[in-house]
Amino acid sequence: MTNDQNASVTPPVALVTGAARGIGRAVTRRLLGDGYHVGALDHDASALADLQTGLAAGLRAHCQTLVADVADESAVQSAIEQLVSTHGQLDVLVNNAGIADPFNGPIESLSLADWNRVIGTNLTGYFLCTKHAAPLLRQRRGCIVNMASSRAYQSEAETEAYAASKGGIVALTHALSISLGPDVRVNAVAPGWIDVRDQQPGDDTPAPLRAVDHAQHPGGRVGRGDDIAGLVAFLCGPDAGFITGQTLVADGGMTRKMIYQH
Repeated sequence: MTNDQNASVTPPVALVTGAARGIGRAVTRRLLGDGYHVGALDHDASALADLQTGLAAGLRAHCQTLVADVADESAVQSAIEQLVSTHGQLDVLVNNAGIADPFNGPIESLSLADWNRVIGTNLTGYFLCTKHAAPLLRQRRGCIVNMASSRAYQSEAETEAYAASKGGIVALTHALSISLGPDVRVNAVAPGWIDVRDQQPGDDTPAPLRAVDHAQHPGGRVGRGDDIAGLVAFLCGPDAGFITGQTLVADGGMTRKMIYQH
């Protein structure tokens, strides 16, 4: 599950940020199911409690909830220290926490505070988590998976802050792969449209998506949280041992589709 499968017989330990909902929740569940101990980090304590409650009893014992804002360096450092004090190691970092709403309105009215809020969480948060996790990951010959977005490559109007943060993650990923290699592999996943309404706190059943939502994807459907969780699990595993510095797009083919008005 790390670069060196013989490093230890103890279960690997992963830190997943933004773990309480959406893709982070799906990744947390997948890694727990794969035998990891998981530090589930999120700024929302009540959503973390809901995550824990929803886990099977056998998995709940292996999920340590950590309340922290990834844009707060002291909080990040404290959370990682808590995780390592419990398990004594860190093998995997999944940088996933982020402000999910991509729309910021007209650039002329985008405030510096709002720009900084998005960049601070979506990009600086990845830097801070990596900064404090890197020494531990080096010891274990571990790996990092960053959550980018297909919006790093194509855009809708009025999404500048979000697009800039995700483009920055792509560049941060390949820069880190050079700086931390060969001890630590660093890759990113760039999801497209992923329906994560079933990965939210609470038990509401989401309404089905429209047929056109699925049909516009060359892959035939909108993505699911488990699609991304499976790709993250692959990148953390031994079969991905020769992959580093890459961003893998998982979007059902949408970024390869030419769209014209006919």
